[in-house]
Amino acid sequence: MQTSRNLMMQFPHAGRLEWLSRRPHRHDDVEIMESLTLTEGRGIEGDHYSAGNGKRQVTLFQAEHLNVVAAFCSLDHLSPAQLRRNLLVSGLNLLACRQQQLAIGDEVIIEITGLCAPCSRMEKTLGPGGYNALRGHGGMTARISRGGVIYRGDHVTVLRDNSGPEQNLLF
Repeated sequence: MQTSRNLMMQFPHAGRLEWLSRRPHRHDDVEIMESLTLTEGRGIEGDHYSAGNGKRQVTLFQAEHLNVVAAFCSLDHLSPAQLRRNLLVSGLNLLACRQQQLAIGDEVIIEITGLCAPCSRMEKTLGPGGYNALRGHGGMTARISRGGVIYRGDHVTVLRDNSGPEQNLLF
């Protein structure tokens, strides 16, 4: 018999890291990167959040939600840079990963800590209603459990019981 816990640990396949960025200064534009160095307990090297030991060391956005938010804002296209998140992930439901650990590439492990609420800047970036367009679609926050270097194109895999990659993935 499948328990709710077992069902919540099964994902159809691994996700993919589509886009990476960091924000050196709070209000500056994001820097689009091909790789990022993540430091355990601190954050992304060169990112303004890297000085903290909190739950928001990394921000993630669901690639499939770009079109949803664009439609809410009557935009033809929405760039991940406009949303100011660090990582864009496709193929893995990030909301279903809340309080789970994810392996990114060969080294890095992050723990999804919660929802990433939109900021008031979205009104300027996306137009009137941009803040509300992102509510429920703002992405997730994470802390770094094991640091290392990640690259655009890396697989993103849910870890089962914090012991290793999910074994029930269908590729």
